[in-house]
Amino acid sequence: MAPTEENQSAAMFLQSALIINGLDSSVLSEDYVEMMRSVGVDCCHLSLDGTGLRGFSEIHEFVYEHSDEVLLVKCIQDIFKANKEEKLGIIAGWQSSNDLSNGRHGENDWWSVKPRTQLRAYKELGLRICGIAYQIANVFGGGAIDGHIGLSKAGRRLVEEMHRLNIVLDVGGHTGDKASMDALEISEGVPVICSHGNARAIANSSRNLSDEMIMSIAKTGGVIGINAINDFVMRGEEMAQVHETPLGTTHDMIRHLEYMKDLVGIDHIGLGPDFTWGMSDVRDRAIFGTDSQDAGPRRFVKGFENISQLGNVVTALRDRGWDDGELNAVFSQNWLRVYQAVW
Repeated sequence: MAPTEENQSAAMFLQSALIINGLDSSVLSEDYVEMMRSVGVDCCHLSLDGTGLRGFSEIHEFVYEHSDEVLLVKCIQDIFKANKEEKLGIIAGWQSSNDLSNGRHGENDWWSVKPRTQLRAYKELGLRICGIAYQIANVFGGGAIDGHIGLSKAGRRLVEEMHRLNIVLDVGGHTGDKASMDALEISEGVPVICSHGNARAIANSSRNLSDEMIMSIAKTGGVIGINAINDFVMRGEEMAQVHETPLGTTHDMIRHLEYMKDLVGIDHIGLGPDFTWGMSDVRDRAIFGTDSQDAGPRRFVKGFENISQLGNVVTALRDRGWDDGELNAVFSQNWLRVYQAVW
């Protein structure tokens, strides 16, 4: 089938503009790097959650073995260097700080007069974006399913240390409402992001962001990345007893993007689709709750099931009247502004 004029136009935009994938949880492989590069992705924030030192060892090994194709991003200049050299820039991030949540006498002591932790070591290895909790409470604070639990003393020290070390703080989404708001209150003057979260006003689940959260993140100068996982686009508490969430489309995902655009403006939205290419589709429903996750395997919205379909998002936004300036803001410039400010 010959490509349509709209598809050709979208492909031209993606190849000519700087494109940042704001959050991806896929398994890093030659095939996935090629898939991202084939549609014009220049830089990807890659989640390394739960892998600790092994995850950083593996990503350094991958970069070493594929130095002609990828570059580990440690500063804003590295993004432009990767783009110039036609490589994929990789930003290493964690969706939670679970790997740092040992007890008082463990590897990480957040309670001493000056915290004695591994955070500096991970920063030197390449950690540039970090969340607090993943769905359930940890030593730092509450997850989305424990939204009433705020930051602990350790959590406050964690946030302070992230800011001191110039690591981008990632709140909302998996980190609960109270812990996220506590973190935002002590982040004055520092842009804070939600790498992958949607609007609770459209899909009313604990995993999505309230208007207050969206506005609080925007007030810091931060960015919210819209997620492509079908449940987070379509499911709310009224579907708690529904076995399978209705399948949404790219246009349903864009409703979240446009809702936030109307609420806080174009400067505070991006894309954080959270694709899971190469991972198991089996999910842990117990830590998400029936309001935010159905009983089946993970699905993404129709038309944006993987990063190779990024052009469909461009086409859909243009169909709704978005100009290239707005597209550039969402696809890269907003993320770049935050990275530049923090790093």
